[in-house]
Amino acid sequence: MLEALKEEVYYANLELPKQGLIKYTWGNVSGIDKDKELFVIKPSGVDYETLTPDDMIVCDLEGNVIEGKLNPSSDTPTHAVLYRQYEDIGGIVHTHSAWATTWAQAGLDVPAMGTTHADTFYGTVPCARFLTQEEIDRGYEEETGHAIVQTFKERGIAPMEVPGVLLHGHGPFTWGKSAAGAVMNAVVLEEVCKMNLFARQLNSFAEELPQRILDKHYLRKHGKDAYYGQK
Repeated sequence: MLEALKEEVYYANLELPKQGLIKYTWGNVSGIDKDKELFVIKPSGVDYETLTPDDMIVCDLEGNVIEGKLNPSSDTPTHAVLYRQYEDIGGIVHTHSAWATTWAQAGLDVPAMGTTHADTFYGTVPCARFLTQEEIDRGYEEETGHAIVQTFKERGIAPMEVPGVLLHGHGPFTWGKSAAGAVMNAVVLEEVCKMNLFARQLNSFAEELPQRILDKHYLRKHGKDAYYGQK
């Protein structure tokens, strides 16, 4: 079942250690088949060196296992919430990458300070709040997904314009139109978190990117009149 998607998600997962986004098994990637309303995700705690496409787990949009011999990622309920809420998402990534997690542990949003950020994220990447004890008891991973949705709703942020979030004290989630696109967004988020930290160390009064520059760089790649790259 979903053999092509399993292979796609498998290779997207292999990109996490290759891009320096994870150590050990500290991350996961999923991808969705929208027509079948099923998604494929990495199994929990399986070493990347032994991982195969056949190890990928097929789940429904409630996070129930439909096919697979192993346990799915412990973050599966979070992925399920995001897929149910945002129909444009095609893939999701979660890591504990060092620079993005540093900002998450500080409880800080990631402001758009340069064009590297603006090429992918149309504004500030938000940091979601801590979960309450009641939410943790009710279902930690699922409530994490709801907290992400709440953050974007309350701040009026379009999730496909800012395809990423930090979880206070935890780490980043990113998403995209595909599993590979979600990984690319995770790489960009990690790099801009690093750049911003050093920029603020060099100049604590460093300004955020003017809206006109943010608009230009984002829209030349993602707007209706985008002209970056090849057709």
